[in-house]
Amino acid sequence: MFSVKSCLFTTCIFLFLLGIGTLIANNVYDAAYPLHDLLYQEWARYGVFYKFQPIDLIRKYFGEKIGLYFAWLGLYTEFLIPSSVVGIIVFLYGCLTIESDIPSKEMCDQRNAFTMCPLCDKFCDYWNLSSACATARASHLFDNPATVFFSIFMALWATMFLEQWKRLQMRLSYFWDLTGLEEEEEHPRPEYETKLLQKKLKNKNITTECSNELCCDYIFIMLAFSAVFGVIVYRITTAAALSFSTNETTRSNVRVTVTATAVIINLVVVLILDEIYGAVAKWLTEIEIPKTEKTFEERLILKAFLLKFVNSYASIFYVAFFKGRFVGRPGHYVYVFEGYRMEECAPGGCLMELCIQLSIIMLGKQLIQNNLFEIGIPYLKKLFRKLKDERTEVKEMDTNQSKDPQQWDLDYILEPFTGLTPEYMEMIIQFGFVTLFVASFPLAPVFALLNNIIEVRLDAKKFVTELRRPDTVREKDIGIWYNILSGIGKLSVIINAFVIAVTSDFIPRLMYQYAYSQNGTMHGFINHTLSYFNVSQLKAGTQPENSLFAQEVSFCRFKDYREPPWSPHQYEFSKQYWAVLSARLAFVILFQNLVMFLSVLVDWMIPDIPKDISEQIKKEKTVLVDFFLKEEHEKLKLIESFIAHDKQKHRSGTKSRRTRAASFSQSCAFLCLLHGVILSLE
Repeated sequence: MFSVKSCLFTTCIFLFLLGIGTLIANNVYDAAYPLHDLLYQEWARYGVFYKFQPIDLIRKYFGEKIGLYFAWLGLYTEFLIPSSVVGIIVFLYGCLTIESDIPSKEMCDQRNAFTMCPLCDKFCDYWNLSSACATARASHLFDNPATVFFSIFMALWATMFLEQWKRLQMRLSYFWDLTGLEEEEEHPRPEYETKLLQKKLKNKNITTECSNELCCDYIFIMLAFSAVFGVIVYRITTAAALSFSTNETTRSNVRVTVTATAVIINLVVVLILDEIYGAVAKWLTEIEIPKTEKTFEERLILKAFLLKFVNSYASIFYVAFFKGRFVGRPGHYVYVFEGYRMEECAPGGCLMELCIQLSIIMLGKQLIQNNLFEIGIPYLKKLFRKLKDERTEVKEMDTNQSKDPQQWDLDYILEPFTGLTPEYMEMIIQFGFVTLFVASFPLAPVFALLNNIIEVRLDAKKFVTELRRPDTVREKDIGIWYNILSGIGKLSVIINAFVIAVTSDFIPRLMYQYAYSQNGTMHGFINHTLSYFNVSQLKAGTQPENSLFAQEVSFCRFKDYREPPWSPHQYEFSKQYWAVLSARLAFVILFQNLVMFLSVLVDWMIPDIPKDISEQIKKEKTVLVDFFLKEEHEKLKLIESFIAHDKQKHRSGTKSRRTRAASFSQSCAFLCLLHGVILSLE
């Protein structure tokens, strides 16, 4: 018995001196974790999705850090409700006005003889613009004046969401007694100390070990861009290959086939690289060996966000701002890869394709990565660990031992908690989809809301049933994630301004109606945006072979603002081009400044601290000041009585004067201290 007590005492002293984190880092122990016992019935089930989250109970069970995450996720999901309603209204507006849209009706009218130039060299024939009627009608659903209003609304929505989160965060900090929480000096990470001892670098700054960390980041960012470049190459080469087909149906559906397959391939690449980049970001951060846990987490977040941001949005940026911008013109096309023409936008513009690209990547990530991966992978890991433990377990023949597994055994087969970074990252990327390109896809908030209703309970179920219960951590805010959200909100204003001005036809339509239309309507807009080209000036070998077009073609049309062939400055940019370009840039500047002004106004109108909390804090300060004043008043009375007594006892002499002076000095010092306390409270 004595030896057992001695061993226990020695073990406790050892744990106290070294810390369980250091022992785990040195592989002395496999794991250490609190045990699970509640929070399933009222929170971690899909059947209670309609109930409010018990945030206070979550905080008591998991700690303030995880409690703040679920409070933030709940507020974000609630804020998606009004944006979803407005997005549906904008979409319905497009559906209701599609029959009255004059440009799409002109494009669909087969009586208009708009003979378009071939889409590829040699194997593509001339074609009628009316064959792109379906694309033009579908584009109007998302490219209409209501999308401009929706972009402004979503920019203000993002600002209001961040302001409301600051208010909720302040309220929770007050009720959770976090307002006075100050950052304490963090202890070094066990991994840092272990590496320090192993490599004997006590006198060297260990964070200089990875001097090429920025180079590593750039390499993987370039890998994301190269993946997008690979998809672009696939689109160009596949479009050219399908154009060579002898099957008329295949050639007529080249654009649809290439777009659909390219988006699916891009989605698969994004999902694969997302998993790789999560591990890469952790590996790069571990190479740096940050000294404290907070430094490690911040560096990991920045690396993971930068890599996943580029991976998720690079292809969308390409479709929005680069596709169709460097095509050239008939007779002078831009060629890449030894004879392949650059991609062109559809006759209705690239906005429809941007909508398809955004919707498929967003929905694919939510359905496959955020839900199936979160459910399937932890379950498989748990099953694998359970089977492994059953194989390696040595069964003791002890009759006193209970046959039922203990709670610590059940918790040990669960997946270790690795932090909140994956959970925040998933929602931050979704927040980007909702705000950055919302002008092209007004239904993005709707799909985000449907996903998050499930996501709240999915995360809750994962924390309660799939992960080991983490140690509680006190935090008074969400840290660097707020800065990332604020940055995305400001970036969304600029991107949506350029999407409306550059990608959509909103500005060209506005310019035509008020500057070039003879009767102030949109009649004649399609003809105004199409330039002429003399087919006799096509380069040798690029003319359509065995043309089956119904009539002989002398001039074909292409979408651009260029001088006609009979002009002295043939095929140069026309005055309309420069006027529209100026209007686009003016719109970007006006839109950005207007939205930024409204955002600042909203920020100023909404106080960061709720009124009831600020009043309660003032009351507490008043009570504290009254207490200090009362104490001072009593002390002054004591000093006065002491001085009066001293006068009676010693009416003359230096001792009395010295005593009074000392008492007076102490009183002044205390008054100065009280004044400083009052100023600090204010």
